[in-house]
Amino acid sequence: MRLGLVLSEASSGLRRNVSMVISVVLVTFISLTFVGAAILIQMQIGQMKNYWYDKAQVGIYMCTSFSTGETCVGGEANAEQLAAVEEQLKGPTLSPFIEKYFFEDHDEAFKNFQKQFAGNPVADYATPDQLNQTFWVNLKDPSKSDVLSESLSGMPGVENVQDQRKYLDQIFSVLNVASYTAIGIASLMLVAAVLLIATTIRLSAFSRRKELGIMRLVGASNRFIQTPFILEGVFAALLGSILAGGAIVALVHWFVQGYLSKRLLGFALVGIDDALLVVPILLVLGAVLAAVSANFAISRYLKV
Repeated sequence: MRLGLVLSEASSGLRRNVSMVISVVLVTFISLTFVGAAILIQMQIGQMKNYWYDKAQVGIYMCTSFSTGETCVGGEANAEQLAAVEEQLKGPTLSPFIEKYFFEDHDEAFKNFQKQFAGNPVADYATPDQLNQTFWVNLKDPSKSDVLSESLSGMPGVENVQDQRKYLDQIFSVLNVASYTAIGIASLMLVAAVLLIATTIRLSAFSRRKELGIMRLVGASNRFIQTPFILEGVFAALLGSILAGGAIVALVHWFVQGYLSKRLLGFALVGIDDALLVVPILLVLGAVLAAVSANFAISRYLKV
């Protein structure tokens, strides 16, 4: 097979079908941008889980005078009950799971509450005695929080044992829904891109039906006839893939790192390195989809 002749045929086909090529480029660009965004969202979720799960604490909330649970029948947790909980945390059963812990009394809890709800009317009605005294525990393995819950939940003076990871799970579930939505839209757009590429190739073949007939008469193989059409689809899809890769890099650089990072201090956000990992995936995906759809379309046309 003469490479120069094949490339010449492919370039000729691209010139003849500029409008269809532009359509393929745009659809591929939009669909792969959604694919890249979905991949980045999954990367972001993974980074946030690694970052926040390690920082998630278990809160051992002690009874207040307003508590009504079965373990709070005596009212506010007294000094003996506080000491009993701390003894458990230091004991041989729980200490192997604990990295560190600290105690937050009423006054400290009130200060933190005021900071958290500054400007909110609810902060004007709270008093220190209404807020729980709390042992905050950092675990060596955050997934072992059930050990603390099972050991401490029934102790006198302990109102509740809460794992902060449960709140994080709710946030990550929302992010996962957003990611799956992006994947769904991207899948629909990829189907549209595949159909458009196939249609473009069939129209290109139809417009050159006389040339194809002559090539068959002189003994050209199906492979020789198919290759220029496949290259046309791959070239158009690669242009769209490159644009999608550029859009992903620009999105991370200008929006994530340039905008969000300045407003979400302390959050682990995806960076340019992550975006550059996505670009080759988009290029390969675009080329493969175009090659498969173009090959299928021209093969069926030649069989007709």
